[in-house]
Amino acid sequence: MAEAFMLIQTEVGRAEVVAKQVSALAGVLSSEYVTGPYDVIVRVGGAQVQDVVAAVQQVEGITRTLTCPITGAAD
Repeated sequence: MAEAFMLIQTEVGRAEVVAKQVSALAGVLSSEYVTGPYDVIVRVGGAQVQDVVAAVQQVEGITRTLTCPITGAAD
C-alpha cells in the first residue's frame, strides 16, 4: 500500500469544512485542519493513491494542493 501526505490550501474560512468533507472519502486515513501556510493536512493510502489524490482535489473550497509521497512507509 502506498501512502502520501497532502498539504491543502483552502478558500478563506473553509478549512474545517474541507477537512470534514475530505475525511469522508475512501482512502483518506486522516484529515486535520491546521494553522500555518497550509490549512488542511491529509494522509491518504491505498493501492491507487493517485485516484485518492484526484478525489480529494475535487472537494469544493480547495484552492491548491501539494502531494508528498511517503517513502519507506511501514506495511
